[in-house]
Amino acid sequence: DVQLLESGGGLVQPGGSLRLSCTSVGIQFSASPWSWVRRAPGKGLEWVASISRDGGNTGYSDSVKGRFTISRDNAKNTVYLQLNNLRIEDTAIYYCAKDVGARFGQQFADQGQGTQVTVSS
Repeated sequence: DVQLLESGGGLVQPGGSLRLSCTSVGIQFSASPWSWVRRAPGKGLEWVASISRDGGNTGYSDSVKGRFTISRDNAKNTVYLQLNNLRIEDTAIYYCAKDVGARFGQQFADQGQGTQVTVSS
C-alpha cells in the first residue's frame, strides 16, 4: 500500500517559517515529480509547488513564489516544502501528491493525509 506521511505543520505568527516534510512508503518515489497542494477553509484544492524527478526543475504558484521552496531527497523518499514569510492567507491543510500531469500543477495522484498550517497572530 502507498503511504504518504506529511509532517511539520503547526501554528505560526505572520512572517514566521515552517518546514513541511512528506515521506513515502510503498512507492517508487524517485520515478515521479512531486507536488505540494493545499486546501484553505471553505476553498478548493490549490496547487502550491512542484519538483521534477531529479530536483532540477521546480515550479510555484504566483501566491507563494519567492516565499516557499520545494526540494526533495530521493535517498530518503522525502519531499520538503520550506515556508517563509507566512501570511494569514497561507492557512490551509497542506498535502503532498505525485504530479502526474503534462505540466506542473495540472493533475495529481496519491495525495497524502495532510498537515495543518495555521498562520495567526
